[in-house]
Amino acid sequence: MDKRKTKTCMVHFQPSGVKVEVPEGTVLLEAARNVGVYLSSICGGDGYCGKCKVTVNDGDFKCKPTTLLTGEEVRQNIVLACQTKILSDMILTIGKSHTLETDQILMGIDTSRIGLVSGKVPEKAFAFEPLVKKIYLEMTPPTVEDHTADHERLNTAIRHRMNIDSPALQMGFRVLQELPVLLKKADYKVTATIGHRGGAMEIVQVEAGNCSQTNYAIAVDLGTTTVVAHLIDLISGKTVDTEAAYNSQINFGEDYIRRIIYAEQNDAFEKMQTCMVDDINSLIVTLAERNKTSLQDITAVIGAGNTAMTHFLLNLDSTRIRREPYVASASFIPPIRAAEVGIQINKRGLLYCLPSVAAYVGGDVVSGVLATGMNRRQELALFVDIGTNGEVVLGNKDWMMCASSSAGPAFEGSGVKHGMRAASGAIEKLRIKEDGTIDYETVGDAKPIGVCGSGLLDTLAELFTAGVIDRAGKFQLKDDPRLNEGEDGLEYTLVEAYDDHHAIVITQADINNLIRSKAGVFACIKSLLDSADKKIEDLDAVYLAGGFGNYLNVERAVTIGLLPGVDIEKIHFVGNTSIAGAKMTLFSRQAQIEVEKIATSMTYLDLMSHPDYMNEFIRSNFLPHTDLTLFPSGKVPAQRN
Repeated sequence: MDKRKTKTCMVHFQPSGVKVEVPEGTVLLEAARNVGVYLSSICGGDGYCGKCKVTVNDGDFKCKPTTLLTGEEVRQNIVLACQTKILSDMILTIGKSHTLETDQILMGIDTSRIGLVSGKVPEKAFAFEPLVKKIYLEMTPPTVEDHTADHERLNTAIRHRMNIDSPALQMGFRVLQELPVLLKKADYKVTATIGHRGGAMEIVQVEAGNCSQTNYAIAVDLGTTTVVAHLIDLISGKTVDTEAAYNSQINFGEDYIRRIIYAEQNDAFEKMQTCMVDDINSLIVTLAERNKTSLQDITAVIGAGNTAMTHFLLNLDSTRIRREPYVASASFIPPIRAAEVGIQINKRGLLYCLPSVAAYVGGDVVSGVLATGMNRRQELALFVDIGTNGEVVLGNKDWMMCASSSAGPAFEGSGVKHGMRAASGAIEKLRIKEDGTIDYETVGDAKPIGVCGSGLLDTLAELFTAGVIDRAGKFQLKDDPRLNEGEDGLEYTLVEAYDDHHAIVITQADINNLIRSKAGVFACIKSLLDSADKKIEDLDAVYLAGGFGNYLNVERAVTIGLLPGVDIEKIHFVGNTSIAGAKMTLFSRQAQIEVEKIATSMTYLDLMSHPDYMNEFIRSNFLPHTDLTLFPSGKVPAQRN
């Protein structure tokens, strides 16, 4: 038996200063994950996205061959972290492209970009009847003449106060055990917290005295990229404060399919849940401390997210989401104790999750339908949420259809050489002027380090209208000084190199990827319209949801064929409807019933089995489309060259 100790290596990450000791032969990306050091890895570590580049300053390593590194990069000891094994102590530098800038998202500019991009909750859409409420009760103590048991005495007082005959009032065993002593000490003057649990109501807790004026809840958008939390006052119905953070699951894959694969291969589903719960708890504690609110006064949490994120939160089996027949473990999650999944609020507080429609249309989309009210109006509306996926709903109060297309990743930087998220230094607006010079704006007015989604959309539209690319997306102006032959083929320079930063370019491969992504969204929209025997001109409203939708330029989105060619005034930015609908549900039992009805009645269209989806996708792989009648004159600017 070999009793020799496994050699360990100390890895030192710069500029953060984080260190980790790992066994020799550990893959560098895994070492970073072990200590929470973020390295962009869109492919989840499979070695084909090329985003996890780092520079080894000192130490021995072994790399798998790859075509994603240039000769110059290899000479500079730049490696792909997912393809590099650690053979000795190592010092390495992580570039700015990997920076999540957590401090900024929590306290700076990204709070307004992500945390506060929220559609307003429509006033008087539903009666204000919070899912969890506190009521103060002054009961007559028992006497020889009135010897009603304590439990029944409390139940009777609650029913009388709330004017209810049904449903049944439930009570946890621990609350029941403590009730007699508590009532006697409080002289039968207590505050009862009542929560809706499916078709019943639960006496969640009983407190001595009048505590009815302090009751809070947390609404959470369980985003694939970001987690957003709102602190809600359940007495006034007002949003007290907002906080946001990057979803720390990002270390294991930038889309949820990659995360499911990682969790399967590494038996890491509990790790995925821990990441999600830790993110939520961090946001809750931050909100509570900043607003001097006790965690015991937070009696409910409501979460809205795609189907996979909800599964991760509850540690439900998510493996079949990515495999035929693409089945979720559960679409309608009954209310549970938040503490059961580790969420740190009142120990008996309730966790509500908005229902899903299918494996690829989750509670965030259902929440969006509720928030826009499209299910309550006769007008034909289109709801579009472009994120990691492109989710689309078509319909009105009589019927609704939905579908999902894998479309968003390119507009989040996936598969784009200098693509990145909307963090500090990301180009978010871009314009090519008549003289060929380029104007741009960056997030936070910082020096440019890459291009985020709205900037990529601008770039594609501007290259097209300026005549730099044709309708197929191919470069045309060979004599343009900005157009050069790069290591990855033809590339167009958006920003010249400066200081120690490389030039920011867009390549032919980038353009192809962006066109495929926009084609996925539009083909999804067109397939829904065709299935319902509707035309683009039949649309009365188009609702754009999510952070990306809130920052894109509508005219340019129509120019490239991402959005249908409707009159611009029909297109409405509705912000973060995921959390807006979650708050509406939290505020009203009637809204909760409505949201369940939406999820039940919505018809899901599986695009992979749709007879014409692939043909429509191919037709959409042009700017704006092969069929220009879908984009009438005046809605698509003419090319300048």
